[in-house]
Amino acid sequence: MTIESSAYRAAGVDIDAKYRAVRDAYPAIRASFTPGVVGDIGLFGGLFDLEKAGAAGQLLVASTDGIGTKVKVAKAAGRLRGLGFDLVNHCVGDILVQGARPLFFLDYIAVDKMIPAQVTELIEGLAEACQHNGCALLGGETAEMPGVYREGEIDVAGTIVGCVDRRRLLDGTRLKPGDIAVALPSSGLHTNGYSLARRVLFEIAKLDLESRPAELAGASVADALLVPHKSYLRALAPALDRGLVHGMAHITGGGLPDNVPRVLPAGCSIEFRKDAMPRPPIFDLIVARGRVSEDEAYRVLNMGVGMLVFVAREHVDELRSLCAGAGETSHVVGKVIEGPREVRIL
Repeated sequence: MTIESSAYRAAGVDIDAKYRAVRDAYPAIRASFTPGVVGDIGLFGGLFDLEKAGAAGQLLVASTDGIGTKVKVAKAAGRLRGLGFDLVNHCVGDILVQGARPLFFLDYIAVDKMIPAQVTELIEGLAEACQHNGCALLGGETAEMPGVYREGEIDVAGTIVGCVDRRRLLDGTRLKPGDIAVALPSSGLHTNGYSLARRVLFEIAKLDLESRPAELAGASVADALLVPHKSYLRALAPALDRGLVHGMAHITGGGLPDNVPRVLPAGCSIEFRKDAMPRPPIFDLIVARGRVSEDEAYRVLNMGVGMLVFVAREHVDELRSLCAGAGETSHVVGKVIEGPREVRIL
């Protein structure tokens, strides 16, 4: 061991631990590789062949996101693997609304102190989620930054790149008054609203991760908060292939009021019936214990709606049947009407 590397470790950065964490995840990373991947792990830049992936000539669609303060809950509970599914599935949903399928994913993991087993667990979760969605974990970066992050902190972010045939791009122009809104349920908070949830549950309600309040019907607070973000790719791919979908909105930060108008064309509003959508009990627990107003709840939280899909009235049954065939439930929750770009929650 050189003097320089020992000095760097004394300053808080252990290069050997970093490479050990990534190396231990190599099998999981390679398992995510698809035909488009060129080369192996360790290159400065990941290489991807669009032609081999069957995506030559298509539009590329890219998105970047993080997990937010859900990482604090996962770290405290010692459950990091699910964060990989949170991040990948969130990003898959963000490009799916434009009709795109994922090609590859790049991750960024930052810590105050490198603990190889924890970082390996995170990377393995990311790789497994990529494999589940049919995309490759093409590359990433792991950074140890004492002084930037407080002791014990972890942050995770990622970038996804997908593709869509130009003729099947969903850009909102197909939506029109009379279209029906079909909601696919969320599994829980997904990756948004955790700052509110942590304050309400841990500071106001004085609960802890192992608490099992009656509202959760036997589940612990950790169980309810750490259910991974769902992927809607498999459920919606058949409907996209048949050209049934007029538009979609991924319900993330900003909830229904901020996300749905992003896909509505001028002159269109949506009437959303909240009584048509069941929701996991964690939402009612947060709203009741925190005395959160309904308006704020629907803007901060997804309130049980993971993805909103717009189709012509005559295609509603076909869409729901295709979703059911993929094991996904769905609910008719509203319709598109003439008006300003906004959501009217009834």
